[in-house]
Amino acid sequence: MMNQVPEITLNDGLTLPVIGLGTYKLKGSMGVNAITSAINLGYRLIDSAYNYENEGTVGEAVRRSSVPRQDLLITSKLPGRYQSYELAITAIQESLYRAHLDYYDLYLIHWPNPKQDKYVEAWQALIDAKKWGFIRSIGVCNFLPEHLERLEKETGVKPSINQIELHPFFNQGQQRKYHQEHHIITESWSPLGRANAVLENETIKQIANRHQKTVSQIILRWHYQLGAISIPKSASPERQLENLSIFDFSLDESEMKMINGLTRPDGRLQNQDPAIYEEF
Repeated sequence: MMNQVPEITLNDGLTLPVIGLGTYKLKGSMGVNAITSAINLGYRLIDSAYNYENEGTVGEAVRRSSVPRQDLLITSKLPGRYQSYELAITAIQESLYRAHLDYYDLYLIHWPNPKQDKYVEAWQALIDAKKWGFIRSIGVCNFLPEHLERLEKETGVKPSINQIELHPFFNQGQQRKYHQEHHIITESWSPLGRANAVLENETIKQIANRHQKTVSQIILRWHYQLGAISIPKSASPERQLENLSIFDFSLDESEMKMINGLTRPDGRLQNQDPAIYEEF
């Protein structure tokens, strides 16, 4: 079954569907089956990372699927320990070898790691890797406005996308506004809050009952109406299909406001503040 998923065009011209599949912890044969299932159900954007240690799993699912490679959009991410220029170039090549892919559609710097202060160097490596045809579009994850500004100021190239923690308990209003003003697309990781208390929230449950939809569908619809790409993870074909089925209804302004009102100053799930958090 193919679902018609709307698309967003990035500032470099690449077009992405507004919902993709997160693959964190999807590994081995069970991971391959889960990702193949998602592709067969209509997912075209698949999100991975070097540090998920499943680029091989993603690549195997791509080979097993009936969908041509050029119709899929595969993402991976550079880990913090490889942010120096030479190491970054090698890591990108290694990412491709692991997945047995000729190119990634999207490659992101996973965290800025500001204490290390190598993210500009890493960004230059991504710029060059794109020129050499290893990557179609380059972006970042978890970058704050000051990190984004520095990238553009020092290299002349701004990211196409910034993948950030975004869910009803942490709606990132200021960060999203910055993205919008600077033509950077917002992508949401843990869009369902890693299935924590968000799914038990009474406000969202009431809205779900009103629309005869699941809580997850309401939250993913909220992301879509915010203008963000979401990448929910699921290994279950039923849930995968449910997560894609959010385009036959809409939330009104008051419902959006109710969900936006759930945000908290300390809403981060793991207290991973990009200003100080280091990922290797």
